Amino acid sequence: MRYLSTRGNAPALTFSKILLGGLAPDGGLYLPETYPQFSAAELAFMRDMDYRQLAFAVLSRLADDIEPDDLRALIDKTYTTATYSHGRKDSDFSQITPVRKLEDDLYILELSNGPTLAFKDMAMQLLGNLFEYALDQAGQDINILGATSGDTGSAAEYAMRGKHNVRVFMLSPVAGMTRFQQAQMYTLQDANIFNIAVRGVFDDCQDMVKSVSNDLDFKAKYRIGAVNSINWARVAAQTVYYFKAYFAVTDSNEQQVSFSVPSGNFGNVCAGHIARMMGLPVHKLIVATNENDVLDEFFRTGVYRPRAAAETLHTSSPSMDISKASNFERFIADLTGRDTAQVAELWKAVDAGGSFDLKPSGLFEQIRNYAIESGASSHADRMRTIRMAWEKYSTMIDTHTADGLKVGLEHREAGIPLVCLETALAAKFEDSIREALGVRPERPAGLENLETLPQRVETMNADVAAIQAYIARHAND
Repeated sequence: MRYLSTRGNAPALTFSKILLGGLAPDGGLYLPETYPQFSAAELAFMRDMDYRQLAFAVLSRLADDIEPDDLRALIDKTYTTATYSHGRKDSDFSQITPVRKLEDDLYILELSNGPTLAFKDMAMQLLGNLFEYALDQAGQDINILGATSGDTGSAAEYAMRGKHNVRVFMLSPVAGMTRFQQAQMYTLQDANIFNIAVRGVFDDCQDMVKSVSNDLDFKAKYRIGAVNSINWARVAAQTVYYFKAYFAVTDSNEQQVSFSVPSGNFGNVCAGHIARMMGLPVHKLIVATNENDVLDEFFRTGVYRPRAAAETLHTSSPSMDISKASNFERFIADLTGRDTAQVAELWKAVDAGGSFDLKPSGLFEQIRNYAIESGASSHADRMRTIRMAWEKYSTMIDTHTADGLKVGLEHREAGIPLVCLETALAAKFEDSIREALGVRPERPAGLENLETLPQRVETMNADVAAIQAYIARHAND
């Protein structure tokens, strides 16, 4: 399997060659040259697989340059019930990602059972093991630079903590995350973890990560890698739970399923798009945004208009407080039929602070071929949906999952199972749960007083040169 840049100006590489990096040298994102296809017979055979077997069936097609026995061992090491049972007492953990039935044809896919109580753990734990394996094979070390609006940072740090030959430099906005989210990262005392609170919003953090990655000399000298969803391995790993959920809520491959996905950076829903391109019978993908509705605006109008930092709102679903969806480029590459020159031209405008409109070219009309719909949610919507889920289904959901459930219900179709993807455990958003329900969400054992523990974090301006200097000082610690 060869991987190509969405912008067409980078060499074709194998999975292992792109594993440790983020952006391609031309600033684009990697995609497989063609998507592997699962036939109806293969899907039928996969239906009874457990999560680890399914992960191997899917990922062995995408990472075919890793020895099968090695890949299977890495998957088996990652996806254990011990790792993915944090925070839940009433689920079938043998399924790793169990579905919770709310009513006929309405489900929540539980993805918050990992170490940091968020869906990011599903891919990040595997990424940590893949990184360690690849670095050992090559005899190298790496400095990971990432940006987080809430959950990516802690998931990455918990996956990489204590890994030899790996250091993590994680940028997060100084305000906007919950106290719990901040504490999950900042209380880590591992010597290979470096937290940097940036005076700005998530998009400032993300822009700096891209700027450092585009400085090819610096990237090479300091061995910079990525764990954000610009990293292909993360998106690939996330495709697995779409297959798992599909098989869990259907009886045969003749049925189709819709998925509602809370989305800010387009990484999670991009994994669903890729699963569909690989042959999974997806009826439609529903993109749910919060008040930062850049993606909803695009799917309604054809205009992709990233917002400036000053226009990005702090909301009660902070992990989606994103106004520039870095993974969106992968979908547009498929939409254009892999017209790399067109993608490069579109993102030339975006990178210059502009926007683009796909209506004049006719591409907007072609989105219907990909069966993607969208909607937005507000704080009041979230509060109502959290109350509804609690009162009607005895299920406590977090604010992001509430966005997904609210928008998903608006696009629900009779006779088509709807699976709403869970984002995080409600305990991570205690203030919002108190507001909605008047109760404090139960925390998993050991996390009751997380915010009171000592914290390690540097606060810095949104200055690329300053970030590079900080990395350079600690790159060999």
